[in-house]
Amino acid sequence: MTPFLRKILGMNWVLVFLMYGLLVFGVFMIESAARHLSVPRDILHQYGSAGAYYAAMQKQWILVGSVVYFAVALVDYRWIRWLGLPFYVACLVLMAMAMLQDDSVHRLTVAGLTFQPAQLGVSSGIILMAWLLQDLPKLHRFFGAPFMRIAIIGGVAAPPFLMMMKMGDMGSALVWIPVVVVALLVGGAPFRYLSFMGLVAAGLLPLLYFVALPLVSERGPERIDTWLRMMRGQEVDISDEGWAPHYISMAVGKAGWKGVAGNTAAEEGSLHAKGFIPKDTAHNDYIFAVIAEEMGFRGSLLLITAFALLLILGLFIAFYSRDLCGRMLASLVVALFFAHVFESIGMCVLILPITGIPLPLVSYSGTFVVICMAMLGLVQSVWIHRNIKPAPAASPPGD
Repeated sequence: MTPFLRKILGMNWVLVFLMYGLLVFGVFMIESAARHLSVPRDILHQYGSAGAYYAAMQKQWILVGSVVYFAVALVDYRWIRWLGLPFYVACLVLMAMAMLQDDSVHRLTVAGLTFQPAQLGVSSGIILMAWLLQDLPKLHRFFGAPFMRIAIIGGVAAPPFLMMMKMGDMGSALVWIPVVVVALLVGGAPFRYLSFMGLVAAGLLPLLYFVALPLVSERGPERIDTWLRMMRGQEVDISDEGWAPHYISMAVGKAGWKGVAGNTAAEEGSLHAKGFIPKDTAHNDYIFAVIAEEMGFRGSLLLITAFALLLILGLFIAFYSRDLCGRMLASLVVALFFAHVFESIGMCVLILPITGIPLPLVSYSGTFVVICMAMLGLVQSVWIHRNIKPAPAASPPGD
């Protein structure tokens, strides 16, 4: 048996089926969620509806992502980790360029491809963290000290986090919090260090909210204030700042067990059909509200169960990884997916303020689908190469 065939047969096919199951489900829901969008007449004539057009575009991104997924999965991640530093630097440059663009969501267009570099920032940081935490201690044991491990994680996370906050992309910035927490836990930070940092963060929270957040984000404090007032049952203006959280949470809550899918009269009278769910973002940021209204509680529960299985499987792969780098990669990808799922669903059920963040593998998000599949390809690579013994580490200088 050739090594290539051995890798193909040795893939974690449960992970593959879960990923493609979510992708296929997402294509159907994108077609439904985007059906009310306005598109040029030639596109409408070719595809029949806006929903069919966006579903076809998502299929194309999935094809690209499939090539990336299997390419990343079949290459040993010990070689991919060397791309961490150039990838990270390139992402910081792209984010700086996006900050200079006159675009409300800070997108860049390169060679006809439009994307948000903030989404690349987290993935590049994950690869760089995994590489540095494993290989720097080999140079000198000083880099293996708990304080230096914390400094490495903070030094990698701080620049993209601050740039995202400056851009006003609070959703992408908040993803860094669970990623950093998991990196500290898996990276071996002692409990006393974690406790001290937690107490310091709790003490600085009022200062960050009342002073720092208004300086970097104009809409962030307003969204949090609206969310807090709605959580306390206070009156908000649902024709202005309370529009999205009010009607999105109502769509989730009114669907019942079965939802409105299959009932023509109910579908025509749904909040999504009436335009109360923002049409421009129903197929990406608010797609869970559409899923909950159309599929009901049972559909939402199946979707959350599928994501839970995907995350548990990622942790299972991290447990069986051959080294710290593989363990970090798998664990941080799980943290990344958890953050996106928790934020995307949480804002639709009012346990979090509106942040505007896509649901991985399900939302229409263009290049983000490819990024998600590439990250899962890294997890698959950790599984495929788990039994390959790493080269013995040389004794670090100074021993």
